[in-house]
Amino acid sequence: MDYIEYKLLNSLQKNARLTNLELAKQVGLSASPCLRRVKSLEESGVITGYSAIINQNKVHLSVNVFVQVSLERQSEERLQIFEEKIMEYREVMEAYLMTGEADYLLRIVVKDLQAYEKFLKNNLTKIKGIASIRSYFSLKQVTRKYNLPIVNPKNIK
Repeated sequence: MDYIEYKLLNSLQKNARLTNLELAKQVGLSASPCLRRVKSLEESGVITGYSAIINQNKVHLSVNVFVQVSLERQSEERLQIFEEKIMEYREVMEAYLMTGEADYLLRIVVKDLQAYEKFLKNNLTKIKGIASIRSYFSLKQVTRKYNLPIVNPKNIK
């Protein structure tokens, strides 16, 4: 990737609704080469999609629960079964395989405590091979960033 592609990524992270013409102007290209470079970034998997950022409180999903899950055994098969299962649940916004005490850290988003209890009872506790589940409720979101701190590693200008 070159300097222009890093500029493209930073501009798109700030506003993915820019027209190709606006984007081209921001990064110093004409429209055709700009469009080709964006398509190339999409085809190579650098850009994986576009999304609207929604205020979760405005859609009545104000509860964030961070859940540590430990498995009984950490075999490749158990890890795969767990990962496939949690990807089915819309409430699981993020999931990370971890080092340390717990095997996984999940971020669950629900409307209230009753919804989390229902999710826990009807979904998470039914996954075979779980040894323990620890839930941590967020009191307040201090910061949340959506833009990656992209910098050109070669410092090409």
